[in-house]
Amino acid sequence: MAKVRPPLKIELKKVMGRVIGLDLSGEHIIGGFNNSSSLFSLVHLQKLNLNDNYFNTSIPSGFSKLEKLTYLNLSMAGFLGQIPAEISQLTRLVTLDLSFISYSTKPQIPNLQKFIQNLTKIRKLYLDDISITSQGHEWSNALFPLRDLQELSLYNCDLSGPLDSSLTKLENLSIIILDGPSQNITSHLMFLDISFNNIYGTISPALITMTSTLLAINLMNNNLNGVIPDMFPTSCALSTLNFNGNRLHGPIPQSLSHCSSLEVLDIGSNQLFGGFPCFLKNIPTLSVLVLRNNRLHGSIECSHSLENKPWKMIQIVDIAFNNFKGKLPEKFFTALEKMMHDEDHGLSGFIHAGTLYYFYQDSVTVSTKGQQLEFVKILKIFTVIDFSSNHFEGSIPEVLMDFKAIHVLNFSNNALSGEIPSTIGKLKQLESLDLSNNSLVGEIPMQIASLSFLSCLNVSFNRLVGKIPTGTQLQSFQASAFEGNDGLYGPPLTEKPDVTQDMPPQPSCGRLVCSNNRKLLSVELGFVFGLVIIIGPIMFRKKWRVGYWKLVDKILCSIFSRVYLEYATNKGQTYTVLRWRYR
Repeated sequence: MAKVRPPLKIELKKVMGRVIGLDLSGEHIIGGFNNSSSLFSLVHLQKLNLNDNYFNTSIPSGFSKLEKLTYLNLSMAGFLGQIPAEISQLTRLVTLDLSFISYSTKPQIPNLQKFIQNLTKIRKLYLDDISITSQGHEWSNALFPLRDLQELSLYNCDLSGPLDSSLTKLENLSIIILDGPSQNITSHLMFLDISFNNIYGTISPALITMTSTLLAINLMNNNLNGVIPDMFPTSCALSTLNFNGNRLHGPIPQSLSHCSSLEVLDIGSNQLFGGFPCFLKNIPTLSVLVLRNNRLHGSIECSHSLENKPWKMIQIVDIAFNNFKGKLPEKFFTALEKMMHDEDHGLSGFIHAGTLYYFYQDSVTVSTKGQQLEFVKILKIFTVIDFSSNHFEGSIPEVLMDFKAIHVLNFSNNALSGEIPSTIGKLKQLESLDLSNNSLVGEIPMQIASLSFLSCLNVSFNRLVGKIPTGTQLQSFQASAFEGNDGLYGPPLTEKPDVTQDMPPQPSCGRLVCSNNRKLLSVELGFVFGLVIIIGPIMFRKKWRVGYWKLVDKILCSIFSRVYLEYATNKGQTYTVLRWRYR
């Protein structure tokens, strides 16, 4: 289809006959139309799609003239102002999509019940990023008449409070994306997204037991507290579980091991405690494991038999900002087979990137070097290891150098020692490497210069020495990437210092200045010699030392009238003691 350009009404006047469908989505139409637009003369229209345009006008009330519409999509159309109540007169609508309808403002629906009470045939309703500001029981009851509703999306709609039980009576509802809590969810759901809002309370045990049918749960970025109920059934069908960014505490539930189809597990940024979840090691599909920013502790080494290799599908593992300790276990990394092969890993889970909602195969957000790196339209071979800000020690395992598919490697803020492996040049796909704030020694390997995709590097605050490899993109990094290594030199740092320049030059003084210096030296030597003559005998001859202190006592008594000498006996020895007379 050729790109449609404004004015829209001129294009539409050329349409003859009965038009029953019009799709102008993604045409990037600039400018708007009003109630007199020829669009509203197409009274036989059944399907209208204006998605992804830039109309930049208020939503015309003339949509009510299109009474035969069964499909209306105004999402991301760039309209301004509020949602006209006239849309609620389109009683034949089966699909209504008003999500993200405005680019500049957040429109409102003051009375949700009044707005949708006539849309009794609706099956798919998307109202994302429209302010509804209703309590749970209010909007739940408002939805009750929509008995054919199958898909509901109220993402970022300022909803609050618990869900009302009336929502469970919508027996056809299979997908729900809400701004609300998780209690009393209908058992027919397959996907549940309640992310990015201010929902409080605990996770309902009923929700966990429903994972026999649920494929994806996303409760990301709320204020949920309490523990994660350890009630995942043996028939758990989850592929994605995301509790990131809440205030959950307690241990990671061991019953998660029942979710044998789990691909994405993100429980980062909570207050979970306990050890590393070795009980997840045998989930054959687990590809993403995010445990960052919790209170987990101990070793990450898990015992396993030679026949049963754990973690074999992992391609993203993020355990940063915890209290894990010990040496980096070589067996753990040896098991990560997928990172050793540069191939399609076939992820199909879901995850959020920033504040935008995408399917997982489309985007992911990864933290590295203190930045949130967002990868949109991500390749399925993307791989990450982030063990930063823990208490790991020892050397970097050599087996890591076999990870041909690794893109991000972060071991910063630990206590690692030893040298950077010279075989690091084998990591041909590496884009980000952060080894800062450790105790690494030796030189930066020349092989690191062959990493042509490396765009982020930080080896600062170690004990590295020698010249930074030259002739590569390493010189394009900031000097801060190498600072804190006193033995490093070369661009982007300074050149190797000349040892002879560190020695202070001999003064070229005149006769008078040098003569004064010699006189000052003679005085200093005389003072030291006299001090030794006087103090030496007192230090080494007891008789002289006793006489010296008797003389000091007499001088003090003559100066201070209240000071007097008194004799004291202890263990057969008689001593003179200075006393102070108070009267």
